[in-house]
Amino acid sequence: MRSLQAHFSKKALATDGVRVTVSEEPGSCPVCEGPMIVQKSIPSRPVQTLEHGPFQLREIVHECAAGCRRPDGSLVMRRAATAAERLLPGRSVGYDVMDFIGRRRFLDKRQREEIRAELTKDHGITLSTGEISDLARLYLDYVRRLHEASAPRLRRALARDGGWPMHADATCEDGRGTMLVILAGWRRWVLGSWKIPTENAEAILACARLTVRRFGEPCAVMRDLGKAMISACDDLVAGLSATIKALGCHSHFLADVGGDLLKPGHNALRDTLRRLKMRGALRTFARDMGRELGGELETAREGFRDWQRQEPESHDLPAGTAGVAAVRGLAQWAFDYAAAEKSRNFPFDRPYLDLYDRCIRARRVVDGWLRTPPEDRRVLRVLRRLGRTLDPLRQEPSLVRVVRDLRVRVNLFDDLRETLRLSPGSYGRSRPWSKRLLTLQEAREELRDIRAALARFIASLRKRRPQRGPAQDLREAIDVILDHLKRHGKSLWGHEVRLPAKAGGGVRLIERTNNLCEHFFHAFKHGERRRSGRKNLARDFELLPPESALVQNFNCPDYVAIACGTLSRLPRVFAEMDAAERRKSARRHGGTKREVPIPQPSIETGSLPLIDRRLIRSEDMRRRIDAVIRSRPPLITISDGLRVSATVY
Repeated sequence: MRSLQAHFSKKALATDGVRVTVSEEPGSCPVCEGPMIVQKSIPSRPVQTLEHGPFQLREIVHECAAGCRRPDGSLVMRRAATAAERLLPGRSVGYDVMDFIGRRRFLDKRQREEIRAELTKDHGITLSTGEISDLARLYLDYVRRLHEASAPRLRRALARDGGWPMHADATCEDGRGTMLVILAGWRRWVLGSWKIPTENAEAILACARLTVRRFGEPCAVMRDLGKAMISACDDLVAGLSATIKALGCHSHFLADVGGDLLKPGHNALRDTLRRLKMRGALRTFARDMGRELGGELETAREGFRDWQRQEPESHDLPAGTAGVAAVRGLAQWAFDYAAAEKSRNFPFDRPYLDLYDRCIRARRVVDGWLRTPPEDRRVLRVLRRLGRTLDPLRQEPSLVRVVRDLRVRVNLFDDLRETLRLSPGSYGRSRPWSKRLLTLQEAREELRDIRAALARFIASLRKRRPQRGPAQDLREAIDVILDHLKRHGKSLWGHEVRLPAKAGGGVRLIERTNNLCEHFFHAFKHGERRRSGRKNLARDFELLPPESALVQNFNCPDYVAIACGTLSRLPRVFAEMDAAERRKSARRHGGTKREVPIPQPSIETGSLPLIDRRLIRSEDMRRRIDAVIRSRPPLITISDGLRVSATVY
């Protein structure tokens, strides 16, 4: 049954070989209004569309019977509009095929072979992987043109909202393929995306100004605390007609403070634990115990599980293999410190401090079990071995002081985090006001409470700061926090935006964080990893066109409604864009003044993008250098009579 179903499904889709002739009424000549006659018949050619499948197309071309010519000297000819509305210019596939491939590639993050298999199975269309890549790149060009053509309508929609907060951020992978994205905060639209050589102020400012020219002035700017981003946003705000605020992201501010505050102590602790090879020692212990148990491992796990479920009447270990499994489980718990992490981002999580704490707690558990030594000699031997594995932490003289000072700084950082009401897991995942089930008044009161709490925290820091004495580390830690607050404090407030009367008036809030961009990049990279199967996206990001970020707007129903109505209309909209371009081209040839496009920013720096690396690493470059060096004779040759020992140029 399945075989027959597949056979007839394929047969129903296989329209290949069907010959279709397109001949429409040509109407009258646009120049003399006379009749049109058949000029020629374009031979049949294979074409493929989702709507009709593969078939052979034959077109009839008409020309003016009087031989009229356009102002550019070309004959007045007319081809069938039906074919032009469905087929890409100069290609044998339809707009709907290109749209299908583009959405599968950049929205659903499918691989070329997956797209190819789906086209063949569901539509009877056969394309090579190279042609699929070519059509995917062409799709991005159409999306960019659609976005630019829709800019006036998008601008009016943003103006009806009372403006738009600009969220700007850039991302890369291992320093390669830097992509800058500017989003409209309230609508969550991608207004612009560019590939820039590096994250520098000049490149960011050029792209931001282009966005403002297209979509109007923002009502605020939300940015991170990078030097280039701060400089670019300050210059942008200074050049705008309205007085708006350049806001700093609270999450980035907290991460910046935490990095400067905790990194020295955390790095010292990390280096010590690495030198002691504590993680490797614990893993080796657990592996050796697993091998020792061998075939008894499953039985030992069952005994360990039963012992865990019992009420802890005493702290004695079970005998036999269950006791060995319990000691092994304690070692595994110690090096499973990453499970306690909530955000997996330093400084909100301190992994090596968590490892140290677990090792110390595990050593205390070993001491507790040894107070009443197990009667089983095998369990006692394993327990003493685990104690010897953890003993180097106690024998390291400087480790206690490093951990003590680090804990003081961690407490200060956690106090600042609680003051700003950003939980450890909120970095990169904080929710917007609208999704926190807060009314506008509650959100405004929360902002005021946070600002007042921060003022009280600053006062308490100044009061706690020791002026002299041995508490130098505490003094330096407090100075780090106060210095960051002095430099960035003004940019942390100003999230209330008063809407103009034409937008209904009132107040609207801007997010406290730039996590809108962080979420966007996280989802974007997750999709690319799904498509490529690679963890490191350095090369993928270097080759990925920036327009791929614009495709993500098709996930926003309000953007789709403005740009094309519905996603099903995209192929038709693309065809209309090409028809409009052909009409404009005809008018330009006829003497109509050409529209001046908005210049795209092009910023070059001293970095090495892929195209430059290919140039300087080529064999021709090496040959040129060698030829110039050989052509320049040495000025002085110092010889010892047998061989040349030195040549001075």
